[in-house]
Amino acid sequence: MPPIATPPPPEPQKTTLDILEIMAILPHRYPFLLIDRVTEMERKKRIVAIKNVTINEPHFAGHFPDYPIMPGVLMVEAIAQTGGALLLTEIPDRDSQLMVFTGIESAKFKRPVVPGDQLRIEVNVLNWRSRAVKMHGVISVEGKTVCEAIVTCMLVPRFRKPAAAPAAEAPGSGVEIPE
Repeated sequence: MPPIATPPPPEPQKTTLDILEIMAILPHRYPFLLIDRVTEMERKKRIVAIKNVTINEPHFAGHFPDYPIMPGVLMVEAIAQTGGALLLTEIPDRDSQLMVFTGIESAKFKRPVVPGDQLRIEVNVLNWRSRAVKMHGVISVEGKTVCEAIVTCMLVPRFRKPAAAPAAEAPGSGVEIPE
C-alpha cells in the first residue's frame, strides 16, 4: 500500500511587528502613530503593543507645560490603533479601507502617564465581525493599569481625492496650450 501523503504544516502566523511593518498596516503617521512595536499577536483574538512616551511629543507642549501628562484620549486612540493593527492584518485590501471609531465605552484613567513611561497596550477581541470589531484594551506601565476602555471600530471604504489636472499656463507665459 502506498504511503499516504501528509499535507505540509501551515505556515506559522506572524506574532510580532516592528515599526515599518506597523506603518505598512496602519495609515497613521507621526505625530499620530501611537504604537512603536507589537510584541504578541494571536489572530482575531489578542494583541500586545508597546508605546514609548517621550517629552518631544507635541501634546506635551500644552498638556501641561509644567506637568506633562499624556492625554487620556490619546491612550484610548493607542488602544484603537493596537486593535486596528490586529484587525487590518486580516484585511487583504486594507489600502482601500479605513478603520474608524464607532464607540468608546467604560473608559477609565487610573494613573497619569508621563514622559519616560513605556506603555504596554493589551487588546482582547470581544466580538469580531467581517467589517467591525469590539475590543477591550488595557494599558499598563510597569505592571500597573493606567487606562482601560472598550472600543468598537468599523471598516469603511477609503475615498481618495482624484489627481489634480495639470494647470494651464497663463497667457503670455511663453508656453502655448493647444486647443
